[in-house]
Amino acid sequence: MKVLAAMSGGVDSAVAAARAVEAGHDVVGVHLALSRMPGTLRTGSRGCCTIEDSSDAQRAANIIGIPYYVWDFSERFKLDVVDDFIAEYEAGRTPNPCMRCNERIKFAALLEKALDLGFDAVATGHYATISTDAAGNRELHRASAWAKDQSYVLGVLTADQLAHSMFPLGATPSKALVRAEAAERGFSVANKPDSHDICFIPDGDTRGWLADRVGTQPGGEIVERDGTVVGNHDGARGFTVGQRRGLHLGSLAEDGRRRFVLEVKPATNTVVVGPREALAIAEIAGSRFTWAGVAPTHPEVAFECEVQIRAHADPVPAVAQVVRVAPEEGTGGTGGVELVIRPHSPLIGVSPGQTAVVYVGTRVLGQTTIDRTVSAVPVVTAA
Repeated sequence: MKVLAAMSGGVDSAVAAARAVEAGHDVVGVHLALSRMPGTLRTGSRGCCTIEDSSDAQRAANIIGIPYYVWDFSERFKLDVVDDFIAEYEAGRTPNPCMRCNERIKFAALLEKALDLGFDAVATGHYATISTDAAGNRELHRASAWAKDQSYVLGVLTADQLAHSMFPLGATPSKALVRAEAAERGFSVANKPDSHDICFIPDGDTRGWLADRVGTQPGGEIVERDGTVVGNHDGARGFTVGQRRGLHLGSLAEDGRRRFVLEVKPATNTVVVGPREALAIAEIAGSRFTWAGVAPTHPEVAFECEVQIRAHADPVPAVAQVVRVAPEEGTGGTGGVELVIRPHSPLIGVSPGQTAVVYVGTRVLGQTTIDRTVSAVPVVTAA
């Protein structure tokens, strides 16, 4: 096949490109320039898609012996990932920019351009596998090395995208073997640190980054779940679900226990707090769901599955189903459907905006962006 290898400048994508060549494919390497700040440099394992990364990808491509290009996707990245990240935070949600980047950049914009140019597939260094069922349908599965498995961040891929995706590292038992292979191939990135945190906030100061771009918020109230005011804050956007420090309530609650952030409500500029056990979530749901491959025949019938809510979280047994939702009163809407997931044991510290990926065995069945959560602990109000 004619394969476009997305080369980030890291060890995984370099080895993936080399393996695609050895598999007999006609491979071209491409590095995505996602930032219009050419002076931006990597700091250890923070940051990605920098000039340093581009140069590392170029050297790897030269050793492999494949053509190499840099494509400017900075404007698309700003619109589809960075601006979306800001909008989600302004709405009181916790976004996952890596999911949006895979969904809208690497396997949408990049894949679309690759197909237009006559390529058959895009290859990346993700640790995941693709298999084919008896009917010839492609399925996305976990990598053989569960410790390095990255199928969660690929849960947004659709059947059409899977048909043109390639993950050469999926069957590799460990990252150490990939690094050893890179060293044998003479790649300078063999021991390069893996990237972590949000690539466009390399210093890790999300709150400061947001303040620089959207300004500070006016102060507001911190309330208990029953509406009782227990304190004040200087901007709701800086709080995240599960946070304990920084509330400055001055004293413990009447029951003598500390309080944690349970919800952020930008519409009323309030932060809702409560006891630790109220972080337990009995139900999550989202209307923005997709299926990775063939959808269930009857998704409206509850089915057993596992749900994972973070890239490195353990999967939790659950029951899921697609449910029709009535229109909100007074909106004039027609309603819709949402994917409702009820874990067998409560999830902890889930926030709207996060992504819930549904698995059946090792297969990624689909995903949804979480719109709402239901606490496992009911609100107790005074008589």
